Amino acid sequence: MSAPHAPPPPPDAVVLRPLERAQRAAVRSLLERTNVFRPDEIDVALEVLDSYFDHPGRDYTAVGAFTHGGDLLGYVCYGPTPCTLGTWDLYWIAVAPEQHGRGTGTLLLSEVERRLALVDARLVILETSSQPAYEPTRRFYQARGYVEVARVPDFYAPGDDRVIFAKRIRPN
Repeated sequence: MSAPHAPPPPPDAVVLRPLERAQRAAVRSLLERTNVFRPDEIDVALEVLDSYFDHPGRDYTAVGAFTHGGDLLGYVCYGPTPCTLGTWDLYWIAVAPEQHGRGTGTLLLSEVERRLALVDARLVILETSSQPAYEPTRRFYQARGYVEVARVPDFYAPGDDRVIFAKRIRPN
């Protein structure tokens, strides 16, 4: 009698794995399709990603959410905050517009938090814009336990504040 085989994953299941250089164009496309990032912001996201590809494990880690067929659904990039003890920055998280509300962003954020707990991280910091287009993003973070800890008026542009959120991974 042979051992039972595991059923195949559902076709809409999400697979998390490290991003590879071959997905760079897919990341660019995803960022463009969100319709919230300016071209210069997309360039910065890709520069950070290139640094991750060129020096894996040094400053940044990037994880992609994929379909079983290999289509990119979202990604996250994070890294340790220089000159701190146990603080990490979430640099980028983006999910394809057609995936919004389907749990992909939550899955990516939970994976970052899970990984950070394993390395004894104590605090995650992230920043976003105060513009109305980012209201769903701010609600997303707040619903997952992130607290607004600071706001820098007119940081990105007149009327566009830098909103900083934090979440403790472990108590002090």
